[in-house]
Formats: sequence, structure tokens, C-alpha cells
Amino acid sequence: MGEILPPAVTAGRSTVGGVRGRARAAGLTVGILADAVLGDPRRGHPVAGFGMLAAGLERRVYRDSRAAGAGYTVVLVGGAVLAGAGAEHALAGAARSRWAWRGGAGGAAGGAGRIRAAGRGTGRTRAAGGGSGRAGAVTGGGRARVAAQVLLTAVTTWAVLGGTSLTREGAALAGALDAGDLAAARARIPSLCARDPELLDAAGLARAGVESLAENTSDAVVGPLVWGAVAGLPGLLGYRAVNTLDAMVGYRSVRHLRFGWASARLDDLVNLVPSRVAALVTVAVAPLAGGSPRAALRAWRRDAAGHPSPNAGPVEAAAAGALGLRLGGTTTYAHGVEERPVLGDGHPPGPADLHRAVRLSRLVAGVSAALAVGTAWALAARRADTGLRRAVTRAPGKAATCSGATGR
Repeated sequence: MGEILPPAVTAGRSTVGGVRGRARAAGLTVGILADAVLGDPRRGHPVAGFGMLAAGLERRVYRDSRAAGAGYTVVLVGGAVLAGAGAEHALAGAARSRWAWRGGAGGAAGGAGRIRAAGRGTGRTRAAGGGSGRAGAVTGGGRARVAAQVLLTAVTTWAVLGGTSLTREGAALAGALDAGDLAAARARIPSLCARDPELLDAAGLARAGVESLAENTSDAVVGPLVWGAVAGLPGLLGYRAVNTLDAMVGYRSVRHLRFGWASARLDDLVNLVPSRVAALVTVAVAPLAGGSPRAALRAWRRDAAGHPSPNAGPVEAAAAGALGLRLGGTTTYAHGVEERPVLGDGHPPGPADLHRAVRLSRLVAGVSAALAVGTAWALAARRADTGLRRAVTRAPGKAATCSGATGR
């Protein structure tokens, strides 16, 4: 039979979990604001550092096989997840120790004992908790560690988000097209997608910009926020590691067709939920971008399944419908030409539509940020409430045993 934990310990773990969850929500908020104000770091970007590490490892372990690529992916993604989990565990362990030895555990048991004893008419049970009743109090060093978790989550969130830089690039591309400067517009394309800019005319550049804004809003904003809200630091770091590897080796080039298979499939998996969240938010905010929610939903339901990517399809189709555009068609990448299905039934995008796509991206990012912070906060509150309820249920028996009360 497994160990039966005292109610104070159960409450302590859950209350510390609640504090950690609230710290997660606060850190996400600060990180989102940092990205909105600062954009990506100009130098020493952690994602760029991870990319250099991944490139170096690829040179050492590359084989033209799925097995080699799978091992490569497991090492890098697993390392990122473990780093995040280790940091959270260290901070949570320290906070739990402070909570248990500075009155938090006694407070939970005492609070629970008083709640259950209120209707029993016994002073013994009422006094049995022996604590201050301040369940979950975080004092002294505990507060410092909570602040450290907020800061660490904020910095990590800022590092993995790319929404502000994405929309800045989209706006710069639109401005270059407005001015008729195709050379400047082509120079912006590598920051948005892997298409060959020299083969794109003004219409092709505008279409590339709109499609990349839609897909990358999901990848660079919604995905990290979803995983950060539900999994904290491991989710943030793990998601960005997967997404970075997909961008590096997930393409169907001759070199990476087999080696990059695992990274590409893992990226498909971790984006299944975020891409649908992004598409749903796109439908919801369509009127604010001058579009129609009904058209966005119709294009998503009708056209997304034909896209070769299970995740780019929903977000690009929803964006096409929301903006009243027709996307897809012949797409030229560095590794070759792909024939994409047509998404939406409007007109081909132009520079003015690219400005609207930038606005849509910002709207989707803002709403998704609010949803992520709200989700993290709700999960924290639920965990704390669950721990308190368990303490209330278990404390009376423990109290009676310690005090010798019979309840008569």
C-alpha cells in the first residue's frame, strides 16, 4: 500500500503548487509585456544560441536515417524540457520547505480542523490543528523564490515569443511594397519564411507575407503561450526547441527528408491544439480586422484539410476567410516548388491586405495572451482549492488522534 500523506503535507504541496501557478501567470504577463515593448533581443538571443548548439550537434551525428534524426530530436528537446523542469523543481522544492517549516503546514491543518470542528461542539478538535490558519503563507525566503520564478518565467517567455518582431517585419514588408521597392521587400522575406525571394513578384511577396504572418502567429505566439500556460518553463522551452528544430531540419530537402522526419512530426503534434486555438481566435476577431467571422469559419472548414500541413492549414484558411483573400497556389521554396490548395475565395493579396494581416496578427496575439494568462491563473486557483478541500476532509481524524478527543 502506498504512503498516506498527512493532510498538512497534502495541503502544503497543493498550496505551494497554487503559489507556483500564480507565479507562472505573473511571469507570463511580464514576459508578454516585455515582448510587446522590446521585441526580440538584438544580441545574444537564447533561441539563436540553441540553434547554434543544434547545428553543431547535427554536424556530429548526421546520418541519412530517421533513427539518427529521432535521437537528435530527443536529445535536444529532452534537454530543453529537463532544464525547465529542473529550474521549476528547484524553486518549488525550496518554497515547499519554507512553507512546511514556517507554519504553513500547521496552518493548513489548523484551518481545516477549525472548519470541520465548527459544528461539532468540541474544543479539543478545534484546538488540535495548532497552526496559525494561514494556509499557504509564503514568507521570507519563500517570497524571494516566488519572485525568482516570476522573473525566470518572464525572461523565458520574452525569449521564446516572437510576435512583435513578426509584425514589425510584416509591416516593413508592406511598407516596401507600398513604395514599390521590390529589392527592399525581397530582403524582408527570409525573416518571414523560406521562400526564394528572387522568384517572387509584388503579388507573390504580398501573398508570402500574409501566409507567413498567419502561420507564424500560431508558431511564434499562440503555441508558446498555450504550452507555457499549462506546463510552465518545461512547456515554454520544450515548445521553442521543437519549433526551432522543425525550422532547421524539418523541411523536405534531400539532406533532411529522413533526418528531419522526427522533428517535423513532433512539431505537428505539439501544434495540434495551438493552431486550432489560433484559428478560433482568428474567427472571433475577424470583425476587428474588417472581416467576417462566418467567412473565416467557412474557409477553415472547407479548405484547411487540403493543406499539406495539418496545422498551417487551419490558421491560413481562417486568415484567408477573415481577410476576404485567396491564398495558396504555386509556392517556391529553396528546396523546390510545391502546389498548394487554394484557401478562401476572395481576391489575391496586395500591399493593403498585408497591412490588414499585420493588424489581424496583433489581434490574435493579444487575445491569445489574455487567454493564456487567464488559463494559468485558473489552473493555479483550482490546484490550491483542491489542496484545501483535501485538508478539510482529512484533518478531523488526524486532530482527534493527536488530542485524544472523542467528540462527546
